Amino acid sequence: MDDFDQKILQALQQNARQSVSNIAMQVNLSRSAVSERIKRLEESGEIQGYQVILRQPEQQIHAWFEVRHTGFCGEIVDQVMALGGVRECYGISGDLDMLIKAEAASLTKIEQLRAKINAIPAVKQVITHVVLREWKA
Repeated sequence: MDDFDQKILQALQQNARQSVSNIAMQVNLSRSAVSERIKRLEESGEIQGYQVILRQPEQQIHAWFEVRHTGFCGEIVDQVMALGGVRECYGISGDLDMLIKAEAASLTKIEQLRAKINAIPAVKQVITHVVLREWKA
């Protein structure tokens, strides 16, 4: 690998989607010479592939809502699931009636979601648990 190959690799690392013509201008070689060198670098394994780097999604805040209500879960589940940010909803046994998994872009949005859940007429109590850390198997 010579200096031209090094310059071609640097150009590709900066922007792998740029045209061969653009790279040729940067390294002072003809388009055909650059094209042949790129092909050789790919075949030799020096260039192992190209990738797309996606923008990272906004950090989401996760929360669980414990809900006590009058009646049956089936009577309010459609209203709850229609709320933006609600990801899962569970009717459970025990002291609680429903457990809701939610996510939002901010604590303010979590608070707004809690208020919407609390505004459902059959809901008696909502307790919020904000997830501070998560472990997955």
